[in-house]
Amino acid sequence: MTLDLIDNIVRWMGGLLAYAILGIILFGIWRGTQRPAGRTTGLNGTWLSSPWFYLASALLFFAVCYFGWIPLPLTISSQTRALMLALGSLLYFPGMLFALWGRLTLGKNYFVSTGFGAQLFKGHQLVTSGPFAIVRNPMYAGFIIAAIGALLIYFTWITLIFVCCAPLTSVRARREEAALAAEFGGQWREYCQRVPAFIPRLRK
Repeated sequence: MTLDLIDNIVRWMGGLLAYAILGIILFGIWRGTQRPAGRTTGLNGTWLSSPWFYLASALLFFAVCYFGWIPLPLTISSQTRALMLALGSLLYFPGMLFALWGRLTLGKNYFVSTGFGAQLFKGHQLVTSGPFAIVRNPMYAGFIIAAIGALLIYFTWITLIFVCCAPLTSVRARREEAALAAEFGGQWREYCQRVPAFIPRLRK
């Protein structure tokens, strides 16, 4: 099996996984817009339930991805390319699956947030099982790892942008955690003492 064939297989598998997870996330967002809103942090959260917000966000996202899907102008040897492909796969696929695990574990409690605001639901539940017993933000942690892997696999400008923007997820995480802290109080503080935000503890 040639390197080009392996490269194409990995790229296609990575793309199919990304689209599948995107579909699951969009379904969760749609379902969240049907539920009554609860506690909100940051800016007024009513726009989080507006279909126009998601339409504009989706169009902007796909436009940026389309125009940014340009290979980085670097010449790479076959040996280096094979190493990048292997390391990228070891980061991208586990990272995406870890993020998917987090999304599925949240279930009906999942909803979108931004750096400007986050919203809970009425009757919101604090999820601490599954990947949330490892880190408090498994979706963000998984996507950060996957972004680095995607850069090594696809080596395009847009994947480089994703890696550079990955630290901004901490802003969104703080918004969400502020809402959870206000909603769950001592239960949330006890959870934070047990579970780190992004990097798992090697020992208890």
